[in-house]
Amino acid sequence: MPIELAHGLQVMQMCEAFSEFCEVKLLVPRRINPIKEDVFSYYNLQKKFQLKKIPCLDLIFVNGKNIFFWIQTLTFLFFTKIYLLFKKFDILYTREQMTALFFNDFVLEIHLLPRKIRRMHLYIWGKARKLVVLTPFIKERLIKLGVPERKIMIAPDGVKIPSFDISLSREDARKKLNLPQDKKLIGYVGMLRTLGMEKGIDAAIEAMSLLKSENIKLVLVGGYEADINFYKKIAEKFGIKDKIIFTGRVNHSLIPIYLKSFDILIAPFPENEHYSFYMSPMKIFEYMASKRPIICTKLPSLEFILKDSAFFIKPGDSPELAVKINEILENAERGENLAQRAYNYALEYSWENRAKNILSNL
Repeated sequence: MPIELAHGLQVMQMCEAFSEFCEVKLLVPRRINPIKEDVFSYYNLQKKFQLKKIPCLDLIFVNGKNIFFWIQTLTFLFFTKIYLLFKKFDILYTREQMTALFFNDFVLEIHLLPRKIRRMHLYIWGKARKLVVLTPFIKERLIKLGVPERKIMIAPDGVKIPSFDISLSREDARKKLNLPQDKKLIGYVGMLRTLGMEKGIDAAIEAMSLLKSENIKLVLVGGYEADINFYKKIAEKFGIKDKIIFTGRVNHSLIPIYLKSFDILIAPFPENEHYSFYMSPMKIFEYMASKRPIICTKLPSLEFILKDSAFFIKPGDSPELAVKINEILENAERGENLAQRAYNYALEYSWENRAKNILSNL
């Protein structure tokens, strides 16, 4: 910590939320980190909880192979066990499944399931006091695998509402970010690819090629340089490189301003098992809290969160995405109504509500 990937932000925001109801100490591995900024300022959070770095054998940088990841994880858990022998605590909350090798009574938060379920996984889930899962689909599969239903609770990810429901006009937001005032801006925020998986950016670029108006631009906020270069080539292939703005990675504190600057927000995830059933993307909750119209793909995981508050399209259907963009731009009132409905749903998904619900079920 800190780390560029979204799970670091999720962990930090959950710790902050838990700290509203109890004393919290976050234990993280002490590793070589190119990010030198203070972890709380990096995530734009108040220092409401303690953070302790635990020694580990940090060899991941050698070549990134799994064996070195497991060495780092196991040594971290070993030293965590020693550290906690001298501490009193009521709840051990973790996202690390290998915790079961060192502890008996813990709460395990599960974001995805292994492709192959082995006896080891059933052993780990059996040792946990409670399993916190992101979607009902993960819960259903765990029950089919023999995990007692009483041990499982569903807790989708959340959002820090005040950080995204900011009183900033679209014009002022664009002025702060040096974005064009005279264009309709379609926005996407987040990694352009995750774990090697596409996130629908190619479909979004193709949709832009189908929109004949020169008054519309697609703004892609985030992404590593290699991914940006990859999608720039796709934009060039479609002859629309001037209609795409790549910002690269930005500080998370700027995300609410970017969201306020856009006319429409998109999340064109392709269809696969992970996106359909396991994900609970923080970007969606942030979109909802920003009060901007949302277009996303019709996947069970997204319908579970958004219900009737977004414009849904088929995965990979660029023509339909282009049609929906035009529909919203031509009927602003409908877009605003759905955006307000999404915001009302977002109020249920604050990090504080999530933490409170988890603690009340332990």
